[in-house]
Amino acid sequence: MLLRPNHTIYINNLNEKIKKDELKKSLYAIFSQFGQILDILVARNIKMKGQAFVIFKEINSASNALRSMQGFPFYDKPMRIQYSKTDSDIIAKMKGTYVERERKKEKRKPKPEGTGAKKAAIKKIFFSSVNLIFAFSRQVAENPPNHILFLTNLPEETNELMLSMLFNQFPGFKEVRLVPGRHDIAFVEFDNEVQAGAARDSLQGFKITQTHAMKISFAKK
Repeated sequence: MLLRPNHTIYINNLNEKIKKDELKKSLYAIFSQFGQILDILVARNIKMKGQAFVIFKEINSASNALRSMQGFPFYDKPMRIQYSKTDSDIIAKMKGTYVERERKKEKRKPKPEGTGAKKAAIKKIFFSSVNLIFAFSRQVAENPPNHILFLTNLPEETNELMLSMLFNQFPGFKEVRLVPGRHDIAFVEFDNEVQAGAARDSLQGFKITQTHAMKISFAKK
């Protein structure tokens, strides 16, 4: 029986040898291209190993992810993906259908009211404008098109496999080259500059982690 579309997708047949933290980061890296991810749940107990749940904000994002990534070779094993049978807690709370389970309630910090929220919104708009100006000025001074891309602002946990999974979805992908002694930069090679440009435009600003937005430019010839 087919399950109806859900914000949450259930993934199994994952490589059980991968550590929980690395698995979560890698899942975020390949699934965040489909839309905003609210949470990724990876079970700790042995019985649930090799399984995970990815919770999207929008059902369309979950549907696109399911269709596009079904059978994707993730750490040498094809992923099996289906919709979750029930709403995750975070989605149930958004819908107002959440029922508290018997567990210790966490103390939550009060949300900022009125003035604080307005200030935060103004600050966000201001920094967005500054970032747009900065991005435009950088684009003007950028290197000419090249079949090799230069990546910067990568987080410490970045590895070759993680970057390969991100870029091998684009035609012409050849290889990822890390720089010994530097975790924050890398090079990605394509067959030609047109293919490299398409990957650059699609993944510019992609967040490998919540705090690291990847910066992509053409490498110097």
